[in-house]
Amino acid sequence: MASIAERLAAVRADIDEACREAGRDPAEVRLLPVSKYHTVDSIREARAAGYILFGENKVQEMAAKHAALHGEGIGFAVIGHVQTNKARQVAEIAAELHSLDSIRLAEALQRRLEGTGRRLPVLIQVNTSAEEAKSGVRPDEAAAFAAALRPYDLLEARGLMTMAVNSPDRDAVAACFRTLAGLRDALRDADGGGWDELSMGMSGDYRIAIAHGATTVRLGTAVFGPREY
Repeated sequence: MASIAERLAAVRADIDEACREAGRDPAEVRLLPVSKYHTVDSIREARAAGYILFGENKVQEMAAKHAALHGEGIGFAVIGHVQTNKARQVAEIAAELHSLDSIRLAEALQRRLEGTGRRLPVLIQVNTSAEEAKSGVRPDEAAAFAAALRPYDLLEARGLMTMAVNSPDRDAVAACFRTLAGLRDALRDADGGGWDELSMGMSGDYRIAIAHGATTVRLGTAVFGPREY
């Protein structure tokens, strides 16, 4: 069985190849290992291979791992839906939030960040698949939502995030990523720049995401193997 370091190297090589096939610089695409349901020892193995930022879906799990790994140079990006009652832990601990999807959450985060000296990089989650089980603002709401974030100056809006439709149809998956890239381009044109981040693509579809402009791919199983529930 391959080690986590070996899996990371293999996945990174595949990302680089996908970038070259798409005519992109591999340095434009960041690999975010998703450590949800995996142990702190697994995270330490990935840290030893040079990775310092990890994706977590659940705030409570992130907080526990942050406490266990304190002082080891490891940070966490929250990639799952966040309820407003978890805003304090996100504001205090998270290095990034990829799943901002409500102004109520933005307000709660702003309040918690005040007085901490911290600013929080955030991505707006967009539900490009129209699946009810997925969180995120609708594509036709993204521009208004981005404008509504401007008063919350402690939130650094850096881009957009999505999860593609759960389907074996590659064209349907690609359409989700194409939609997100188009929204990002429209926001960038309206603001004269910014909105550089596109967090899209997981273990089963990251090559398609890279072909459509992903700057961060979120990979769990491909890096850590089957989850330990």
